[in-house]
Amino acid sequence: MENPSEETPAGWKRLPSWLLTQNGNHAHRLVADGFAAVDARGYHYRLLATLQEFGPASQAALGRRSDIHLSDMVATVNELADRELVERAPDPSDRRRNIISLTAAGRRQLRRLEKRLDESQDELLAPLSPEERERLTELLSKLLDHHDRRTVDGHDRAARKRVPPPP
Repeated sequence: MENPSEETPAGWKRLPSWLLTQNGNHAHRLVADGFAAVDARGYHYRLLATLQEFGPASQAALGRRSDIHLSDMVATVNELADRELVERAPDPSDRRRNIISLTAAGRRQLRRLEKRLDESQDELLAPLSPEERERLTELLSKLLDHHDRRTVDGHDRAARKRVPPPP
């Protein structure tokens, strides 16, 4: 029998906020472990995926698109550039800033990360049917859209950006 002093209060188990937090913790761990298996982090995936979708961009633009704070962006670009997954070149229109682009090795790494991410999603959502997974995603998207709009309208977006969301 479980130690009664370690049991979660029953009332908490009915709170959506508590359930979302607990599942978010599991999701973060699964994704982080999957990425770590290929020597990567969530920021690596987000930056590589942003470059794949939008093409070369300045560090500032990449930070806005990937929701990575500028101080974290510099470190992430440095890590990826050291591994030759991205290339940094001076912006021809403004030599003070760099343009970051995806290399062939970066595209290969992105495919590995996408595979790990798919595996993590499957493990996280294992008890759900395909229809339940789709419905859960719809509901979570609806919640996120609602709160993102409130946050932007309430001018609190800068405070939210410091918390690194999982991919």
